[in-house]
Amino acid sequence: MSTSRPKEVFQEISPADFFYRNRDIAGFSNPSRAIYSAIRELTENSLDACEVHQIPPDIYVRLSVEGETPQLVSAPPEEGEEEEEAKPFPGVRTYTLRVADNGSGVPAEFIPSAFGQILYGSKYQMRQMRGTFGLGGKMAILYGQITTHRPAKITSSTGNDKIHVFEIMTDIQKNRPIILGSDKLENERGWHGTIVEFSIEGDYIRAMPKLLEYFKQTAMVTPYANVTFVDPDGRLYRFIRATTKMPQPPKEILPHPYGVDVETIRRIINVTDAEDMMDFLTTHFHRVGKSIAKRFLDATEIDPAENPTELKPQEIVSLVQAMKNFGGFLPPDASVLSPLGEDLLEAGIKKELNPEFIAVETRKPSAYSGFPFIVEAGIAYGGDVPRTGSILLFRFANRIPLLYDEASDVTYKVIHTTMNWNRYKVAQDTPLALVIHICSTKIPYKTVGKEFIADRPEVEKEILKAVREVSRKLASYLTRKESIERERKRIDVFSRYLPKIARFSTELAGRKKEPDINPLLRSLIRYAKETRKRPRLDEEEERDDNQ
Repeated sequence: MSTSRPKEVFQEISPADFFYRNRDIAGFSNPSRAIYSAIRELTENSLDACEVHQIPPDIYVRLSVEGETPQLVSAPPEEGEEEEEAKPFPGVRTYTLRVADNGSGVPAEFIPSAFGQILYGSKYQMRQMRGTFGLGGKMAILYGQITTHRPAKITSSTGNDKIHVFEIMTDIQKNRPIILGSDKLENERGWHGTIVEFSIEGDYIRAMPKLLEYFKQTAMVTPYANVTFVDPDGRLYRFIRATTKMPQPPKEILPHPYGVDVETIRRIINVTDAEDMMDFLTTHFHRVGKSIAKRFLDATEIDPAENPTELKPQEIVSLVQAMKNFGGFLPPDASVLSPLGEDLLEAGIKKELNPEFIAVETRKPSAYSGFPFIVEAGIAYGGDVPRTGSILLFRFANRIPLLYDEASDVTYKVIHTTMNWNRYKVAQDTPLALVIHICSTKIPYKTVGKEFIADRPEVEKEILKAVREVSRKLASYLTRKESIERERKRIDVFSRYLPKIARFSTELAGRKKEPDINPLLRSLIRYAKETRKRPRLDEEEERDDNQ
């Protein structure tokens, strides 16, 4: 008796089909997470489109129940009222999501592919961008298509005389846009920007807390943006810009020799016009001039006149290994990055947290695996900062708020494991918030969902140093505050009892005129001011910083 084995079927699937089958790895794992991810990804695309061209962003986000237009309510109700109003919209529903911006717009010929083709976009240059994979916005539209089977409407203009409108869907098996309709409108006012509108199935009630926190944190890290959100109940949330000053836009960067691999070198060789290794190194690599290129070629005994297009596979492997082992390359230049800067970071924290005390710090540029990065930190104490029983942590990467999986993030490890807060007079119930922002041409995320950062030693060390620096400033402030309070009580005691002592002393001495006690009080106040000192840096901490 013969038994037949099942026949193996081999097939190819498109990128759209892959993410359709594995949507959870892109942050669309359930209806509530899908609503959050869709709004977040499209908002970040809008902010990028404005910031690259130095346009102060005006972002409008509206989520409405399918077929209903929300009646605007200017302010959210109290907690009890909110629960009552949420009852008409329980569980999973079909919503219409509309996100509009005043960014640079998308040229008409690129609109269908930019919104209907997975892994197609403008975010594959090596520069600091919120988006990393060119995936999130298109994934949101694709998720809307697979849950409602309705097209997305894209309206965009670069500011010319036409506004272009497309209705598109995605051919999932072929990963190609399907254009269902298009139109051109007159652009009499010279409007520029993009409007994305589509249907999506989701659970807003469960997503609401994270969404509102996302908008609040986005407003904190982009104080130059106006962001408006209208929820399905018609509640209007507005986050008004506190400044029109914007960070400098990031620049595109060449690959650094320490960060390349064999495939990178092979791709460069395929497109290079260089005819010798000297020209190849100075043209295609970051911070490699003629003198450094010559030292590298001499150290590795590579012929400077050799044509890079004639390198054999094993020679390419040897070249990559030599680049990684050569110690003479300059570190990456972080001028290509676009940190917030201390002024903008302080303005954002002040706008959203209104603390009693703020300290901010922008670290000097550093690098990991050939990629430049900068760590910025802010600490906020008192004022409207809530007492949560622990430190309130706000994490950002390339100005993206990171709201999920906090305990898996390297920043959480630094704050809750490495730092000794007793050194800085921080008790468990201190109203304290920490803001950590990392900007880089390549953020070391652990997942495609971009929610937490890997514990790279170089990144961890810079975060620790930034946190220590702002914590010292806080400790100095708290010491002065304690000293002032102690002296205030002391002077209060003197001011209450010195007049009585003066009066009794005058009576006992048989005199009529009481002595003037004001000079004594003034000398006490002056002495108190002179003796307030900045807290001494702990010797152990100083050794840690120098290592």
